[in-house]
Amino acid sequence: MKTIQKTIKLKSRGRGFHIITDEIEQLVPEMRGINIGIANILIRHTSAGLTVNENADPSVRQDFDTFFDSLVPDDASGYTHTFEGKDDMTSHIKSSIIGSNLSLPISDGRFNLGTWQGIYLCEFRDRPRSRSLTITILGD
Repeated sequence: MKTIQKTIKLKSRGRGFHIITDEIEQLVPEMRGINIGIANILIRHTSAGLTVNENADPSVRQDFDTFFDSLVPDDASGYTHTFEGKDDMTSHIKSSIIGSNLSLPISDGRFNLGTWQGIYLCEFRDRPRSRSLTITILGD
């Protein structure tokens, strides 16, 4: 059994739901040597999240934005943690709702996702920033 652990840096992106499946696979070439295994992916930030969802129609990502912005609007009053701006505490709340890690199967060196599935970086901050992921892979 192989164990691989790698921290990667994603390209900078602003607010939105961004498909990052291919970017992760390119930044972790060691995964190509895994025939069967599992990957745990952790985003190392508290104002962004990770999820798996529709990878074909961009309107799904736009609808996610609309939903989360209405569920936790940036102009919500009453928050005290606003040091980094109006999207500070609301980004932390959205990140907690979405989650910070994924556990995904690997088959033949790639994520074994459904036909219409992709890994999303859920970026809740307005200003573009780079995000880091730690990926731990166990497999043969």
